Amino acid sequence: MKVFVPGDSAAISVGADDVAAAITKIDSSIEIIRNGSRGALWLETLVEVETPSGRIAYGPVTVQDVSSLFEADFLHGGSHALSLGKTDEISWLANQDRVTFARVGIIDPLSLDAYCAHGGLLGLRKALELSSQALIDEVTDSGLRGRGGAAFPAGIKWRTAAQATSDQKYICCNADEGDSGTFADRMLIEGDPFTLIEGMTIAAIAVGATEGIVYLRSEYPYAIAILQKAIDIARADSWLGKSVLGSAHSFDIQIRVGAGSYVCGEETAMLESIEGKRGVVRAKPPLPAIEGLFGKPTIINNVLTLATVPMILAEGAAVYKARGVGRSLGTQVFQLAGNIARGGIVETAFGITLKELINTYGGGTLTGRPLRAVQIGGPLGAYFSTAQFETSMDYESLIAAGGMLGHGGIVVFDDTVDLAVQAKFAMEFCAIESCGKCTPCRIGSTRGAETIDLIIQGVRVYENKRLLLDLCEVMTDGSLCAMGGLTPMPVKSAMINFSSDFTGAAR
Repeated sequence: MKVFVPGDSAAISVGADDVAAAITKIDSSIEIIRNGSRGALWLETLVEVETPSGRIAYGPVTVQDVSSLFEADFLHGGSHALSLGKTDEISWLANQDRVTFARVGIIDPLSLDAYCAHGGLLGLRKALELSSQALIDEVTDSGLRGRGGAAFPAGIKWRTAAQATSDQKYICCNADEGDSGTFADRMLIEGDPFTLIEGMTIAAIAVGATEGIVYLRSEYPYAIAILQKAIDIARADSWLGKSVLGSAHSFDIQIRVGAGSYVCGEETAMLESIEGKRGVVRAKPPLPAIEGLFGKPTIINNVLTLATVPMILAEGAAVYKARGVGRSLGTQVFQLAGNIARGGIVETAFGITLKELINTYGGGTLTGRPLRAVQIGGPLGAYFSTAQFETSMDYESLIAAGGMLGHGGIVVFDDTVDLAVQAKFAMEFCAIESCGKCTPCRIGSTRGAETIDLIIQGVRVYENKRLLLDLCEVMTDGSLCAMGGLTPMPVKSAMINFSSDFTGAAR
């Protein structure tokens, strides 16, 4: 009898370990599989039982519920107050289109047999049969764009590195997931780490790299531990090492742990950190694909980008690009957080509306109060009002609406939020996290927070609002990287969409 109890940090934080232990204490013959979370975080701990008719889900389960589950014969799908029916038929999951997260929550993340049984390594085996050019063409034709925020076409970046001449090339995975309201990288690494390893290996074959580095933040201890175990398993299985699956390709991966600096999520600051230096942004050009880590050609993609590559190779570019709208092809992993009733991971094709994500999937606010604002794209993303809820969630539509998709994080606020205070937070966040290399970011953010504070206090409101807009323009045009360049986005969007909060009077 198999019972699935998530073993990732999200589930563990609400007592999954204790639930698993309580089940084993009552019946030690049960095989407990510690899968990743399905991403329906309001249902954790989500316990699933394997039955002849499929997996039956129960949740959210606490230690106090375990005895009554046994009394209800949950091992055979018995009826219980926490019964959710067949897991695959839960509408929140059934209506998604999971590609990158196809295996997350379904398999034991450290079972290579389970990984292969669910389509793992098919993409890598196909990649080994293709020339570098054909492999890169497949990724380019799929329309895959970087999921880290910049949305740069992955295939073009790969082609640039492949064409560079060097005795050494690197694949760097940026797993420094620092945006507020984002957790997809962590959940994928903890729930399906082999997908990331496979994607990095395919990228290495495409450009001729032999070394890979995952830059993973220290705040993710479970992800670090699971990924290291997965790397060790892949190496022992001759998937990583001097001969990838018996081929002439050599590739290995190591983990570098970051110390929590937000700016090290910027690719060149990340390279500086990996090299043992202070995490400071580099001027570009040269581009990292030409002169990156230790001055060598380097591919830098984030977790979701690389983890999507195996499916593209396995099923073909045409299957992937059939999803989405316009130039935003494939699927996006959205992360619902903040004051929301049903937070978690939602993977769908590009083109779903913000309204559908928040209301249909998210269920509105957790407090039950009216929804007032949504921030999309992390702490440097724009604040949208309910009047903008019909916006299509794709790169181009969000840019046209004055925002950005970023890493896909969506943070919800009810009607108690003060957007002037949120705008001040954006400037304060930038001041704290700035690497300090350029003046517009280093000084502008501090002056910006001070100016917003004066507006909140009602001091020369009209003059200070104009001054603030001028400052935002300088930061946007003059900052060396997106840290200072994008900080004005939440500030200006708050001023435009929630102007009543910037009158200097209590709302």
